[in-house]
Amino acid sequence: MTTPPATSEATRHSMQANKSKDTKPELKVRAALRAAGLTGYRLHWKKAAGKPDICFPGRRVAIFVNGCYWHRCPHCALPMPRHNTDFWEAKFARNQERDARDQALLEAEDWTVVVIWECELKGARFDSTMRAVIRVVRRAGERHGAEGAVVHPAAANGWHRRAAWKRLRAR
Repeated sequence: MTTPPATSEATRHSMQANKSKDTKPELKVRAALRAAGLTGYRLHWKKAAGKPDICFPGRRVAIFVNGCYWHRCPHCALPMPRHNTDFWEAKFARNQERDARDQALLEAEDWTVVVIWECELKGARFDSTMRAVIRVVRRAGERHGAEGAVVHPAAANGWHRRAAWKRLRAR
């Protein structure tokens, strides 16, 4: 299906300005994960189905940060565009089918899939949403035995790295 022409030049510029990576909601989630000490994630990792926005391979957690408009949020009652309705209905249906397929593929490979909707990151909902996401990521790390999931107190000062380095040099 070809893209119909924009209804106005302003609409065309607005649509072209939409980003698929490093969106504001995605940056907010990444900042909150880093603040919680959850680092070591991959961005748009090609080895995971659907290239999740944020992926913890060792913990087997895939996080999708979905825009309410493009992915048709179940929480928001968004209207259908008035112009080119057939095109938009088909586009949104394809997006939703792709999202469901990617999620099913990941779950079949024993990944924990987290879908965060843009509206869940606004205002007072942000803190509770991120607490839940952080809890899921940490639990998945414990379940999959991810490196760094359980930190020994001695590891906090870098002792484990120095000891490993000394063992390597002694060989």
